[in-house]
Amino acid sequence: MTNPEVAILMLSLFIVLVLLGFPIAFTLLAMGTAFGYYAYYTEGSVTVFSEIFDNQIFYLVNQNTYSVMENDTLVAIPLFLFMGYVVERANIVNRLFSSLNMAARNLPGSMAIAALLTCAVFSTASGIVGAVVTLMGLLAYPAMADANYRKDFAAGVICAGGTLGILIPPSIMLIVYAAIAELSPLRLYAAAVIPGLLLAGLYIVYVIIRVWINPAIAPKPDMKDAPSIGRIWFNLITSFVPLTLLIMLVLGSILGGLATPAEAAAMGAMGGLVLAVLYRSLSWVKVKESVFLTAKSTAMVCWLFVGSWTFASVFSYLGGHDIIEHWVLAMELKPWQFLVMAQLIIFLLGWPLEWSEILIIFVPIFLPMLDTFGVNPYFFAMLVALNLQTSFLTPPMAMSAYYLKGVLKNKIELMTIFRGIMPYLGIVIFTMVMMYAFPGIALWLPDVLFGEYVQ
Repeated sequence: MTNPEVAILMLSLFIVLVLLGFPIAFTLLAMGTAFGYYAYYTEGSVTVFSEIFDNQIFYLVNQNTYSVMENDTLVAIPLFLFMGYVVERANIVNRLFSSLNMAARNLPGSMAIAALLTCAVFSTASGIVGAVVTLMGLLAYPAMADANYRKDFAAGVICAGGTLGILIPPSIMLIVYAAIAELSPLRLYAAAVIPGLLLAGLYIVYVIIRVWINPAIAPKPDMKDAPSIGRIWFNLITSFVPLTLLIMLVLGSILGGLATPAEAAAMGAMGGLVLAVLYRSLSWVKVKESVFLTAKSTAMVCWLFVGSWTFASVFSYLGGHDIIEHWVLAMELKPWQFLVMAQLIIFLLGWPLEWSEILIIFVPIFLPMLDTFGVNPYFFAMLVALNLQTSFLTPPMAMSAYYLKGVLKNKIELMTIFRGIMPYLGIVIFTMVMMYAFPGIALWLPDVLFGEYVQ
């Protein structure tokens, strides 16, 4: 039953319910089922029982659930999560932050730089923004507070650094994007390497310049009790190198075509256990905690996918995708205008929604139009990936700020965190502009590794 008006009502009601605080995954599933029941309802069945219960929406929900569970690409998600939780529970991140802090001690804002580097490495291993921001909020924020760093500055560093994991490979978000857009996860990973490193680098440059201009926001540390240079390098090598090598091995095996994302994730999970053993931090209790957290996070992600795909299927069946596509095409936009409009819509959707709903519900609206406007789908994917960083950094629904507020509680005000993350929001937008001006930032590496992409 094509009924675009009902589709628009469905979408509007969903956004209102999310803003009211209803759980996103189950709101998607409930609304998809309710509106789908209306869309697939047929009168005149043989019996009253069959007229009520013989509805295709129940088959659709069942099939979506089965599709999520059998998707080979999504198998990598729990394995990458397990690797991240094992690394976290083994206290490797604590060692890494301490070592980087001492190694960067002569740079302006050394502790903030160490926090950003630690966030980049750990978020790459974990891929879950909430886990990174929460852990660094417990680990790095108190250290910066004790060093008299300004609260908003310290909070902004942690919130911005924690979001890097959804962009820098091996990224769970890119695995999901590959499954939705039917793109090669290998090319997506290759396309994301330079933009991710560029964004992390710009964050560090901003910190250095900001502290150089105003040293009072990040006083230099007291070096009276600092360890020797030899000891610093020893700590750095033993903490930074093993974890970095593990991540490079996982990513290299994917980009080199030696392993699928799922196989590389399994190797990473095993590598995390090996690192925990080498650091003598592995225990049965920590393994159980890692397994439990992996199962919990995976279940949350899977239900988000089931709900989102059910919602998106019904929305499309009612004609929602078609009416939006016709509206966009009727505007006769130029390619750059289409890109700006699409990214602006995704940016605004990042206020109330999480990245998974944006990817599964709204990105498929734009994907069929890419050929019409002559846009490289991998270039578009990198613009979206950068844009989704803003969904964690844009008030009033900046989730990274709420994660940090949740662990710090009364130690900091939410408005202070918002004030601290605004410069990084500007840096993300600046990076998107740079990538639009120089598409090679995203396309050079995949073209070198896999050959030039032909649409």
